[in-house]
Amino acid sequence: MTKYLDIAQIIVTALLVISVLLQSRGSGLSSLLGGGGEFYSTRRGLEKKIFIATVVLAVIFLGLGVARLLIR
Repeated sequence: MTKYLDIAQIIVTALLVISVLLQSRGSGLSSLLGGGGEFYSTRRGLEKKIFIATVVLAVIFLGLGVARLLIR
């Protein structure tokens, strides 16, 4: 059983990393160093779906972690 949880957690982790990387905002290093992009905009379309998927994957990741702790 723990083998399946391990595999599921690895898959969810990879998907979570990809979804976080897809959400990058700003333009290159200028946003990293504090320049540019100081405006508020709402999420729409694909950006909103990626955000929701990231939240869902994070909850699944947390649930799998707790399940692994309880089973061992």
